[in-house]
Amino acid sequence: MDFAFEETQQDIQELAAQVLRRESRGGDGTSFDAAAWKALDDAGLLSLAVPERLGGAGLGVLETAVVLTEVGRVAADVPALSALAFGVLPVVRHGTPQQQEELLGDKQLTAALNEPSSPMPGHPRTAMDGQKVSGTKTGVLHADRAHRLLVSTTTPDGPAVALVDPAGPGVTLHRTRTSSGFEWTVRFDEAPAELLGGATALADLHACAIAGICAIGDGAVAGALALTAEHLRTRHQFGKPLAAFQAVAQQVADAYVAARTLHLAALSACWRLGSGLDATEDLDIAAWWLAEEAPAMLRTCHHLHGGLGLDITYPLHRYSSLIADLARLVGGAHHRLDELAVRA
Repeated sequence: MDFAFEETQQDIQELAAQVLRRESRGGDGTSFDAAAWKALDDAGLLSLAVPERLGGAGLGVLETAVVLTEVGRVAADVPALSALAFGVLPVVRHGTPQQQEELLGDKQLTAALNEPSSPMPGHPRTAMDGQKVSGTKTGVLHADRAHRLLVSTTTPDGPAVALVDPAGPGVTLHRTRTSSGFEWTVRFDEAPAELLGGATALADLHACAIAGICAIGDGAVAGALALTAEHLRTRHQFGKPLAAFQAVAQQVADAYVAARTLHLAALSACWRLGSGLDATEDLDIAAWWLAEEAPAMLRTCHHLHGGLGLDITYPLHRYSSLIADLARLVGGAHHRLDELAVRA
């Protein structure tokens, strides 16, 4: 099988990498990188999936995933995951023309999918009765910046996705600290809402969210590995570069295998989802590998840096913090394994 990108995807990857190398300033997750976000927007990288009639490029999941991977590669402090994977993609795939016209453009979107002790439930406890939503969501990214929340709900007709204004009546936001920044717990008390899409919208929203999380994670582990490899190449001990020591070489080789496996799993899942094929199993495998192997790989990278790996001013901590939050967003390794077991 040929996993090489097509010319358009290669161009997107190169452009995104160039923009982020030039504009991204890293950060500690507590401050928004406005310059990098604006540069991505100016380059047209935030509207790749937006229909051409609305000023976008009319592309899809894989092209969006390419951008997210590059964002993860530099651990940029921008709301790309929530805006694109949690917002633009589901609205493009399920929104009415009127909803697309209203929501796609310069408006920030995000999704509220997780509930207390229940990551991305297929039958949420959050309920929609008529045009009102009630319930509690956890781990909501950038809820304070969002124009609309895509909320997973259960209606009398089954699971659905509701559009809710986070600044509207009946919505309470509570900010909580995470490893890489902040997220929000959102409570809905009969908050006004409207439906997005039909019976398959929620399952597809979950698929887009997991694909985006895995794409960001793919980039983050690649960035951490590149940083570690450069350290091992340039740092000397006993007159030799660290990379020349057998024990070090074995550990970084294991990290490389983990990174490449996540890359192929994420790429396969995003390709199948974007091609209209059933990507459920591929997404479950990619999410499990992210939650199970990526945190361990980052611990290896810290270990190989020695004392430098403990320095919070060194860039490696941004990658490990990001990976910790992504693994939690998908529910952790045990939850993802349970999902695979149920499908098996």
